[in-house]
Amino acid sequence: MILMPAHPQPLLRNSARVLLVDDRDRVLLYRALRSIKDPYYAWYTPGGGIQPGETPSVAAARELREEIGHEVAPDALGPVVATSAGDWIRNDGTPMRSEHSFFFLRVPALQVDHSGMEKHERSLLDVFRWWTAAELRVTDECVLPTDLVSLLEYLLSGEVPPKPMVMSWDRQVARPHTSLP
Repeated sequence: MILMPAHPQPLLRNSARVLLVDDRDRVLLYRALRSIKDPYYAWYTPGGGIQPGETPSVAAARELREEIGHEVAPDALGPVVATSAGDWIRNDGTPMRSEHSFFFLRVPALQVDHSGMEKHERSLLDVFRWWTAAELRVTDECVLPTDLVSLLEYLLSGEVPPKPMVMSWDRQVARPHTSLP
């Protein structure tokens, strides 16, 4: 008889995400169906999983190209400005651990082109939108990570954190930790 652990180790999913800000200080987010047991929509920054052999900046640049059609050199992304990590359960019951690295990138106005996005990804999201910090402050929509607006306001003030800020995770975490320098 094979004994299975009561709580299997979660699968680790490292990802790289980008706070892409236009010349009007708006951040680009997309609305997508969450991959958890109680599905609902949330707003996310562009980005996705880091593939074997990729650095976070290489993955972030690839994701921008695939998800919105924007070409950027990995070194143009600069340093990681924030991180977040947390546990969740996929729709199929698989326990997951996600660890996100966030970059900040200013761009001129651009048109989103999601033709390079994988078919599965396209099936999970329905709209891209540019948000101001003021709009994020008052929205009733779910924006993840939950303290994204605080990070955005800090970065828009011209500050760059000396080390990555640790941002809260999703609402599933009992004790999120946020630290601003």
